[in-house]
Amino acid sequence: MPNPYFRFKQFVIYQDRCAMKVTTDACLFGAWVVSHMPEAAETVLDVGAGTGLLALMIAQAGSRLIDAIEIQEADHEQAGENIAQSGFHAGVRLIQGNVLEYAFDRTYDVIVSNPPFYEGDLKGGQLNKNIAHHSDALSLPELLSFIRKQLDADGRFFLLLPVKRAQELFGRLEISGLFINHCCYVHQTEKHPAFRIMVEGALRKRSFREERIVIRKENEYTPEFKALLQPYYLHL
Repeated sequence: MPNPYFRFKQFVIYQDRCAMKVTTDACLFGAWVVSHMPEAAETVLDVGAGTGLLALMIAQAGSRLIDAIEIQEADHEQAGENIAQSGFHAGVRLIQGNVLEYAFDRTYDVIVSNPPFYEGDLKGGQLNKNIAHHSDALSLPELLSFIRKQLDADGRFFLLLPVKRAQELFGRLEISGLFINHCCYVHQTEKHPAFRIMVEGALRKRSFREERIVIRKENEYTPEFKALLQPYYLHL
């Protein structure tokens, strides 16, 4: 039976009631977002809070007003417990609702999302997992349209997607009037092709950067991975 919780240096994530579990790529994404977040950013929105992982990683990194919205009741409840039991609960407002229907009272300096990965793929038999993994409740065009509406004029957005959807993402961004300024391809090892793509974008075009991160080399985490996750992982 898998462990019902994942212990980080400064908080614990319980995940037994959540459809989306803690994954290495989600942890890497959170650390990468923090490392590239503008210092002046004061308001952050996490679209699809899940366990509360991204919101807590961002909260640990600095004093900001963080909103995190989650559509599923069970995930929202467990994320609320994870946040409440952490030392960062004062800076995080957790919202249950549909991001496309909720009446937000502000625009955001930063919007982050680890959105549903699959569109048009074969589904399983569990509704909560289908909502978390498939884009019926929030398609990529809907997410990008929402980001354009709720992002501050000088704000940044960050997304994590499977690399097989990279070209779709690039095309959708062009249609949506959003720009990618930083793109990072994630590899399990040097021998594996990229399996995730992390992007940073904005409403305005800036100089473009592209990089890659390899997670493991010879059964150990790479120095690049360790540098990003050292503030969070217990044994780094």
